[in-house]
Amino acid sequence: MNSTICSLIPKQAPHWLHATPYLVVALAVLGLCACNSSTADASADSGKKGKGGRGGGGGGPVPVVVANAIQRDVPIEVQAVGTVEAYKTISIKSQIAGQITDIYFNEGDYVKAGDKLFRIDPRLYEAQLTQAEANKEKSKALAAQAEANLQHDIANQKYAALTADRTESLVKEGIASRDQGDQLRANANALAKAVEADRAAIESAKAQILADQANIDNIRVQLSYTIITSPIDGRTGNVAVKVGNNVAPLTVEVVTINEIEPIYVTFSVPEARLADIKRYSAAGKLSVAARPQDGSGEAEQGVLTFIDNSVDTTTGTIKLKGTFQNKDRKLWPGQFLNVTLRLTMQPNAITVPNQAVQNGQDGQFIYVVKQDRTVEARNVQIGTRVDQDLVILKGIDPGETVVTEGQLRLQPGSRVQFGEGRRGGGRGSGQGGGDTGKGRSG
Repeated sequence: MNSTICSLIPKQAPHWLHATPYLVVALAVLGLCACNSSTADASADSGKKGKGGRGGGGGGPVPVVVANAIQRDVPIEVQAVGTVEAYKTISIKSQIAGQITDIYFNEGDYVKAGDKLFRIDPRLYEAQLTQAEANKEKSKALAAQAEANLQHDIANQKYAALTADRTESLVKEGIASRDQGDQLRANANALAKAVEADRAAIESAKAQILADQANIDNIRVQLSYTIITSPIDGRTGNVAVKVGNNVAPLTVEVVTINEIEPIYVTFSVPEARLADIKRYSAAGKLSVAARPQDGSGEAEQGVLTFIDNSVDTTTGTIKLKGTFQNKDRKLWPGQFLNVTLRLTMQPNAITVPNQAVQNGQDGQFIYVVKQDRTVEARNVQIGTRVDQDLVILKGIDPGETVVTEGQLRLQPGSRVQFGEGRRGGGRGSGQGGGDTGKGRSG
């Protein structure tokens, strides 16, 4: 062993090292102990830094971006994806058979209720109407003739009855024969029956006149169907038939008209929000905002007008509809939109940028800048999200300065300096010469 230790000693070393190899071993052991002690101290120091495993930097203030906690009224809203639905959709079909002779609009035109759309050849129905009107006049003439026959037969019946009465007197006196008296009485009775027949003929003629008038009315209705008009205000779609095509009653859809002023936006929300929606809608109309999914343009404003009567058990959602006036016709049937249903306003809520909230071992926290430019980690309870901000329910006071960027280099007690990205005003702007940055709107 002595030879092994001696081989480790350089030849240029002092002569006393060669004489005392055990002294070399002792010095080496002492050196290892000192190194292990330094490593343990460094590990202990690093274990004290940061929150949730974050390391701290030494040697100067840490540059960070900060913002102020702002107190303001924030909306409580429900976000969803919706689709635009026409307020009314009318499928136009011909109610009679015939050939289309005219089209009075172009595909995609906006039309008003009562505007002419199509014309079907009316000549067949015009001829039928002429014939029906002639039949009515004939029935009127027959009724007049029956009335004249009635008056004639009434006069004859009266004369025959008087003659029969006088003859019966003569028969009693023996002047006239019984046979003659019976003949005159039979004639008077026959004329009475003729009067009844005339009255029946008159009633029949009147009934025929009514039937003829009904037929005329029916043909006039059929004739009116030769002009197809729009039943609503709306926008026309594709025209399925052209001039010269023949159509059959209620078979071919010639065009579809969508009413888009006003218009519906249909969307679904989780059933868990139903109780809130019912509670807030009972107090008044809830506003609905709809914006294209690409985010372009301003949001269209409407009101909630429909809550479905059942929850969809397959999706756990309930269907809602908002009604929009759509005066500018920006909303289009079938279009997908981002929908925001506003339930109420939460007054005096405290908000911070959402990037200020961090996740740690003890939950969510925020680095708060104190007056001496050091930071502390503050556990917080968050609420709803409002655009790029979060509502803080507990843990932050209005006006406090919070760190929004640079948290990875911080630990509780770290000193910070504000970088160029600082947002917000008020309290943080008077904390030293390093304060530069841009204002943050509330």
